[in-house]
Amino acid sequence: MKFKRFIAISNRILLQIIGDKRTIGLIVVAPLIVMSLAGFSFINSKDVLNRIAPGLICTFAFFFTFLLTAVSFYRERVSGTLERLFTTPVTKTDVLLGYLFGFLPLALVQASLIVMYSIFVLRVDYEGNIFNIMLIIFLIASISVNLGIFLSTFAKNEFQIIQFIPVLISPQIFLSGIFIPVEQLPWYFKPLSAIAPLTYANRALRNIMSGYKIEEVILPEKIQQISATKIRAKMRKEGKIK
Repeated sequence: MKFKRFIAISNRILLQIIGDKRTIGLIVVAPLIVMSLAGFSFINSKDVLNRIAPGLICTFAFFFTFLLTAVSFYRERVSGTLERLFTTPVTKTDVLLGYLFGFLPLALVQASLIVMYSIFVLRVDYEGNIFNIMLIIFLIASISVNLGIFLSTFAKNEFQIIQFIPVLISPQIFLSGIFIPVEQLPWYFKPLSAIAPLTYANRALRNIMSGYKIEEVILPEKIQQISATKIRAKMRKEGKIK
């Protein structure tokens, strides 16, 4: 693998997508419209909005990134571009990294727009460091890019890519703790929740936006200890314990 090879592939993909107005609309306009509908629906119920906002941010970042990557990669396949690349002196690693780093910058821009719009337009309350919030979103966007590339290799047309959404993404919305805490899910759904990327993204972002530090999110037992300490301090203040 040579550094220049996959960088050249990434640049070509990036310039090609930027030149497509429909794709730019999908990257910029579509997420903001959906976030507006979701956010302003709860504008008079600020507590509800603050509670579900981390899950919505993760879900929309994951969904739109997956859609962008899967559709774009499928077009690369059917146009013959991918086959022509393999006739040149590039390796599979070059191609994989080239497409990954070609899609990733746009995915990160899209995810950043969703976060900034939620915080500064919808006025979602948060206590954590905005850098840590962006870090979690970047991680879920990176996972979504990889998933989009992987699944689009099995699609024979764009309609089949859309079919992946109700099969793989929609269940995660209900199993990741956005509306119902994971602990309250029926036992037969908990194993599915444990393998869903959105479960961990939602949990991490919710904790970050609640004021926890990134190292506390990485080590969940720390959160439990801190939560227990806060509860004891509150009860001591109220005179319930000594």
